Amino acid sequence: MNSVAIRLAALALFGLGCTAKAANLVGSEPCRACHPDLWSKFNRNAHFRTYPATHGEPVPNTGCEGCHGPGGDHVKHPSKTSIFAFSTHTPQEAAERCLTCHAEDLSRANVRRSEHTRAGVNCLSCHSIHSSAPETRLLVSDQRSLCYGCHPSVRAQFSMPFKHRVNEGFMSCTDCHNPHGTFAPTWRMANRPHMVDQRLLNEEACLGCHVDKRGPFVFEHTSVRVDGCETCHQPHGSPNPRMLNRPVVFTVCLECHNGSGSGRTGLGEPVPVSFHNLADPRFHNCIGCHVRIHGSNADPYLLR
Repeated sequence: MNSVAIRLAALALFGLGCTAKAANLVGSEPCRACHPDLWSKFNRNAHFRTYPATHGEPVPNTGCEGCHGPGGDHVKHPSKTSIFAFSTHTPQEAAERCLTCHAEDLSRANVRRSEHTRAGVNCLSCHSIHSSAPETRLLVSDQRSLCYGCHPSVRAQFSMPFKHRVNEGFMSCTDCHNPHGTFAPTWRMANRPHMVDQRLLNEEACLGCHVDKRGPFVFEHTSVRVDGCETCHQPHGSPNPRMLNRPVVFTVCLECHNGSGSGRTGLGEPVPVSFHNLADPRFHNCIGCHVRIHGSNADPYLLR
């Protein structure tokens, strides 16, 4: 009997707490009086969808109170301490408030352990909830300028002679990267790529566009399948044609095909045969003969 009484008392207290919290809601209308500049833009904001359609009793988790919490105390005593003000909280606390709604999306499942979060970058580092331009995903500025602000070395790579056309607007950083964090990759082994989004759950982002390189092939090129595209290519930009790591094709191939003890057998990948005189310019372009360098369904030497 005593346990039943304790449970009933706990439920009553919980109900009183919920009632008190709900009673502290005032809705979004009072915000207009003190924040007219923010209110005038809010209808163009994606968060406006949370604004209740009716003007009856305030609804929890909608409008301004959906992010800032109940505003009853703030109306009585206006200050940053009487409401959840993002500027007065740590990046982790601000991110947790955003994730109360946005954590349901699978693309943000890894945000808490992403490299951005571990580096102290939080939601408000990139997003401006009240002052962003329409159709920009609430970003502080355009995506390219925003990423370049922290990644100047990548910006320099996109100015190389051979590069992906990000500066031209043909593609964007998020075509390959997920700024909110990604799952563990299935390529490059322990050398984890930086927040690279995966295609079809476990494939490199490159295959989202270069679908002809996907495979699987009867005769795989091991370096492509195991280490990935960056074994031979620079992903952002390169001074070399085809965005290769080296200026001449055969020097790229010799990084593996040198008998150094690496490769599938531990004895090294096959070295060029004796009649391949690498001092002869004819043999400097390996892909002139090994045309199926990414994999072949017909020839073990990737000749066709």
